[in-house]
Amino acid sequence: MKAFEEAVALLPPSLRREAQALPPLVKRRVEEIRLRSGRPPTAVVGEEELPLSALPVEGRDLELTVEIATRASAHTALESVRQGYFTVRGGHRIGLCGSIWTEGGQVRNLRRISSLNIRVAHAVPGCGGEILPQLFQEGRFQSTLLLSPPGGGKTTLLRDLIRLLSDGACAPPRRVGLADERGEVAALWEGTPQFDVGAKTDVLEGCPKAQGLLMLLRGMNPQILCCDEITAPADCAALAECGNCGVKLLCTVHAEDREDLRRKPLYRELLERGLFEKAVILRRWTTPRYQVEGLLPCGNG
Repeated sequence: MKAFEEAVALLPPSLRREAQALPPLVKRRVEEIRLRSGRPPTAVVGEEELPLSALPVEGRDLELTVEIATRASAHTALESVRQGYFTVRGGHRIGLCGSIWTEGGQVRNLRRISSLNIRVAHAVPGCGGEILPQLFQEGRFQSTLLLSPPGGGKTTLLRDLIRLLSDGACAPPRRVGLADERGEVAALWEGTPQFDVGAKTDVLEGCPKAQGLLMLLRGMNPQILCCDEITAPADCAALAECGNCGVKLLCTVHAEDREDLRRKPLYRELLERGLFEKAVILRRWTTPRYQVEGLLPCGNG
């Protein structure tokens, strides 16, 4: 409920009142608040978008939301939207759409906002507690991939496993390096993680994963390196270099299960290299939700 209240406090007063009128059980489940110019505001709950009002959102509502979120420094924030969003205190993220200004083929700024999406920050401390012991063998952490389709909870589980490893749950504390390219895992705000990622975790935010992993490897002497969503060959190459240096890995990928992982060329390469020893498969609407399996190189079962 605290996260919801923080997020709706970013809205203009009229829209804030509409959001606060939602039933308490719905408030706890709100994942996003979406404002689209000329359309009624909505709240994303599971697979649904619930209308907050019958009145359409106006351009001034969008501008005022950004002003509130940035403490009246909208110009500074808009200059940082090359990635399509910015992070505010509490770890909430605001995604933006509208008319883009480009220069030299590069995105420079957002001139006029047409819609925005407030992603309500959710942390679930303890969600990795039952899984973590299964990721160790003879007292040593095994490099692990977290698998699920989009929206399956990979980032939430990754965040909690990082916290547990860094704080020494079920084993001595580990030095953890987190390449948080999109700021979703730790959500740095003025240099301080807005989510608890543990006492011995070093965070590098906003840097491409491949480059960030190598910078952490060379500069911070991590025992475990982590990143969210392996998506490019450069990510795989950086992970291979880190793994060959003896560092353990904890990462997420978009995949339904091990078979789906093997069907995708990018991830098949990871398996062929034998970089990962465990897989945690997440399923959103099943019990148990998490399944831990051994992960052997391709061709070995």
